[in-house]
Amino acid sequence: MCILYGNVVSKSFNIKNYKKEKTLMKKILTILSIVVLLGFLVPSSAMIPVYKAACNDWNPKTFWFEPWGSSGVHKGIDIFAKKHTPVISATSGLIIFRGNIGKGGNVVLAIGPKWRLHYYAHLNSISDELGYWVNKGEKLGSVGNSGNAMGKPAHLHYSVVSLMPYPWRITDQTQGWRKMFYMNPADEFESCL
Repeated sequence: MCILYGNVVSKSFNIKNYKKEKTLMKKILTILSIVVLLGFLVPSSAMIPVYKAACNDWNPKTFWFEPWGSSGVHKGIDIFAKKHTPVISATSGLIIFRGNIGKGGNVVLAIGPKWRLHYYAHLNSISDELGYWVNKGEKLGSVGNSGNAMGKPAHLHYSVVSLMPYPWRITDQTQGWRKMFYMNPADEFESCL
């Protein structure tokens, strides 16, 4: 029902529609909250993402090492292996990008437990069979030296980035404020604990 006041048309307020919309919004927010919470409850233990790699196949001091090229600080670890060694998923997760980007070369990006992004870079190749969901230990591609690793020994650059900040991790180091998002991947490897 519309009421005309001069040139202004006013629609009468429908309380039933308002209550329905409000109830629907509450349900949507509840579902989203549950999904976010469940993401934090999923165990986050990881495996070394290079087939048959051991805990001594990278230098543990390279996480947050500086100076490190144009990025300034090394925000991951480099796991060295022979070229073409399989790169496997450290955790189960949803693949949100696979392709080629400048510095990273051939990369795979997945979102896994605790809403963390797992970034696999410098791959020689990306697996053709790779779907949108990957299970822990599933092949993503192979170790290489693509991107800005060209001409360097073959390795996998592996980074873990949290979508939820951990402000207590901030330090006074170069780019130390970014430490609230970047995790040291080696801290999560089951075999290195």
